[in-house]
Amino acid sequence: MSTYETILNRRSIRSYRKGELTKEQLFKILNAARWSPSARNLQPWYFVVVLDEDLKRKMVPICRNQKFIGQAACLIVGLADLEASPKWSVVDVTIALEHIVLVAHELGLGTCWIGAFEEEEVKKLLKIPDKFKIVAIISIGFPAEQPPAKPRKELEKIYSINYYGNPEKPLK
Repeated sequence: MSTYETILNRRSIRSYRKGELTKEQLFKILNAARWSPSARNLQPWYFVVVLDEDLKRKMVPICRNQKFIGQAACLIVGLADLEASPKWSVVDVTIALEHIVLVAHELGLGTCWIGAFEEEEVKKLLKIPDKFKIVAIISIGFPAEQPPAKPRKELEKIYSINYYGNPEKPLK
């Protein structure tokens, strides 16, 4: 599957079958994050991989009771090191997390971006130091659903050439 096909076919998965990731799958997923670009190559990220069933269950209520979180094979908590890169760390971690999502999909796994969580409660549960900001949590597992694509805006409505609002659309 090409990168473009991966992007077009990936969906947010909110229902998972039981199963554990292999060490090879986890290595590929984390290595993809490691190779993502970052401002000045500071790599201001850290990832907490939650595999423990009890911890995943405890994450559900502090992630606004999204039950699928407890079904996932793992959760990856993306942390931005605000001391290492105060200006760009959140963007850099976001890029790294999307690398994780795309590689997981390529491996046949399902993922979902989770932004609804109580940051201080997650930090407390996972013993995350104050210097980090939790950017997002990614659930990863074996999909128990294949949701259809949601509608997207028409391409012509999301860009202009050279100047904002320029009606010229040479990509037609």
